[in-house]
Amino acid sequence: MTEQIPLQKKVLSENDRLAAEIRGRLDAHKVLALNLVSSPGSGKTSLLERTLAELGSKLNIAVVAGDVQTENDANRISRAGGTVVKPIITNGKCHLDARMVLDVLGDIDFAATNLLVIENVGNLVCPSSYDLGEDMKVVLISTTEGDDKPLKYPGMFRRSSAMVVNKIDLLGLSDFELARVKENALQINGTLIIHELSCRTGQGLDRWYAWLSDMMAAKKSGKLVQHVDSR
Repeated sequence: MTEQIPLQKKVLSENDRLAAEIRGRLDAHKVLALNLVSSPGSGKTSLLERTLAELGSKLNIAVVAGDVQTENDANRISRAGGTVVKPIITNGKCHLDARMVLDVLGDIDFAATNLLVIENVGNLVCPSSYDLGEDMKVVLISTTEGDDKPLKYPGMFRRSSAMVVNKIDLLGLSDFELARVKENALQINGTLIIHELSCRTGQGLDRWYAWLSDMMAAKKSGKLVQHVDSR
């Protein structure tokens, strides 16, 4: 009897092969790669805009901007100072995969790049299963969402290395509790690095920038501990 391999397993196996190719290219040049994930509207693009405004003139940052139908986010990132911005329109797909990312990396000069940020499609379910060759996933939530997000989407939080809580300037305007979301997240993944910030006011962004610098330095020195994306 011939063993039947489920289609999903085949798809993920091929994706992992391509992700390994991406990772090999990035590792060869010691480029730190982050996969930025969140629900729609949490503030991924705003965080990238602020990061580029602060660090863009000091570092060579490349951005892959994923979106379902438009290049709006890619255009915002370019206006904020992004000089290497590669848009991906998924045409309805709820996640980026390694093939999509690999297809837009061809003309990026990794020898002159310090950081690659992949802005994934707004979704906390599908992107958790797809390795994009990143060193780590960074999951972003905001105080305008439920503080039970980590419990509702444990796969994403389990596979992430850091959590960014955005819009802390709005704390107190809803039932969202910062202590509770941190407790829920650490219950799922006790090693999460947690950043609390506001892209609108700038509060907490210095710590985010310092962490990025530390992670880039660790990648350059070969001391970065990559998160294991176990399914």
